[in-house]
Amino acid sequence: MSEVKNIVKIEVELVAITPNAEKVIEEAGRTCYLSFEKIGANSAEEFIHRLIKLGHETPLEHAYATFRIKNCSRAMTHQLVRHRLMAISQQSQRYVDEEQFEYVIPETMPAEYIDDYRSDMNIIQKMYAKWRQRGLKKEDARFVLPNACTSEIVVSANFREWRHILQIRLSKKAQWEIRRACAVICDILKDKAPNCFDDIEEAD
Repeated sequence: MSEVKNIVKIEVELVAITPNAEKVIEEAGRTCYLSFEKIGANSAEEFIHRLIKLGHETPLEHAYATFRIKNCSRAMTHQLVRHRLMAISQQSQRYVDEEQFEYVIPETMPAEYIDDYRSDMNIIQKMYAKWRQRGLKKEDARFVLPNACTSEIVVSANFREWRHILQIRLSKKAQWEIRRACAVICDILKDKAPNCFDDIEEAD
């Protein structure tokens, strides 16, 4: 049986987040009710929980978080960019040379087939190089590239949208790769703004 070596592992990094995000959300939310007199040292916790329970999540749109995701497949990023209320900057296959592209190996791949899979990726790398040598621009040579190619993407979204993304992508029905990335994102957001995300859990 082949040993699985050098598996590319997804990386998630918090790039930026709204400072004092829960205070910002409370200030915005209390504007709706003109209840500023109720703001106290620990008032955001109860207030944000109440907003979420009532389904009044628009005040959460005033806080943003930006993440960089590396070593993910383009199959995964194609899923992520379907969430439209985001700002996205992604590694371009039009401008970045992919002759020695890294790739993701599906975690469901049986170990005995890993070498065969790697051989296929090597063949595709040679196909890409062939078309580049024949004069095709990178933007056209990329047509032979697989969804397994790794990519790098920066995503910014407001807290309401992150809640929506996490609720969908942490489902046990979600594809394993995006579920793994979202689990890391969820942990980071719970640490930075616990009252906005403490009700979201990864499905067993």
